[in-house]
Amino acid sequence: MKLSVVLATFNESANLSDCLKSVGGWCDEIVIVDGSSTDNTVEIAKQFGARIFITDNPKIFHINKQKAIDCASFEWILQLDADERVTEKLRNEINIAVKNPEINGYWIPRKNFFLGRFLMKGGAYPDYSLRLYRKGKGRLPQKDVHEQAEVVGSVSYLHEPIIHMADVSFSRYMLRFNRYTELIALQIKERDAKITLVGLVTYLVFKPIAWFLSVYIRHKGFMDSWQGLIFSFFSALRFPVAYIKFMRNL
Repeated sequence: MKLSVVLATFNESANLSDCLKSVGGWCDEIVIVDGSSTDNTVEIAKQFGARIFITDNPKIFHINKQKAIDCASFEWILQLDADERVTEKLRNEINIAVKNPEINGYWIPRKNFFLGRFLMKGGAYPDYSLRLYRKGKGRLPQKDVHEQAEVVGSVSYLHEPIIHMADVSFSRYMLRFNRYTELIALQIKERDAKITLVGLVTYLVFKPIAWFLSVYIRHKGFMDSWQGLIFSFFSALRFPVAYIKFMRNL
């Protein structure tokens, strides 16, 4: 079975090379839809023989991910982000999985790197994501920042994780935090055209408190040392920050 690895990129020169090294020589093609990067992302992609399509950079970045999926040539598609890596064990597991004629998609766990360690608690692991599917059977809704692909037919689970080098520094984390909170603010605006007391209390009080207690206490985020505390705090903080951005943009 032939496999296409697909990515959407924008200014990913710091990450892309390691990502493509982890799949180069293994997959049958690499497809990249680039949102008009201003760094040397495209040049790096060319070094790995990728098929590259240049377009704009929409806020809902799943739009470009879907474009990459649509451009894939082969029967199976593995969708990656530039800050992710595929290990040899995962490659071997995928080689076996795609031979199963009864399965159209696979959930793959991810190990998320955060400020010096891989988070194993706080709901951060196994962090399953539906990334491997037959061409024509999987599609992204392109509506939500944390959405999963929708696959027609049977799906199953792999055991070996994708390595996600998400937040090697706090500045990198804040870039992603700002992007996500802007998207959440946009979604709030689409649902609620005005500021309400219920919205204020929900997003400024109830949601952040409930989320922090869930991540740090219920899901044992405290076991991930000080990184677990920071991760839990800022995960909860995204709710009030997003609502404040929503209010400012009305």
